[in-house]
Amino acid sequence: MIRFFTEDVEFAVPFPQKTRKWLKVVAEAEGTSVAELNYIFCSDEYLHQINVEYLDHDTYTDIITFDNSEDENAGLTGDIFVSVERVTDNARSLGIPFVDELARVLVHGILHLCGYKDKSDEEEKAMRERESHYLLLRK
Repeated sequence: MIRFFTEDVEFAVPFPQKTRKWLKVVAEAEGTSVAELNYIFCSDEYLHQINVEYLDHDTYTDIITFDNSEDENAGLTGDIFVSVERVTDNARSLGIPFVDELARVLVHGILHLCGYKDKSDEEEKAMRERESHYLLLRK
């Protein structure tokens, strides 16, 4: 089950049913399934506070993913926080539509839950390649 929530912003995911279906396809292509994913859309300040409080990072970010899985064979379970403001700014600076940047961020969270990291240059390159691959499946 994939659910979309908001915290301190008003936001509605464009094409929610299509988006859920696509994210489930991504999980299956990665050899797993979706058990329970909660996407929580929020402001920069809300996500910054989570970053400081839980990860001890005093930086702004577009996404933070918490893996709540207890059994790796039971499917993906997690909470994925997304800053709508950061996604909007990133889309603007990249010169791409908001929905495209949003899709990249949504799949980024799934890929983290599938075990992809992005701390080193090599890990980030692999993450970007997987994101690009799955963004093509969205069309």
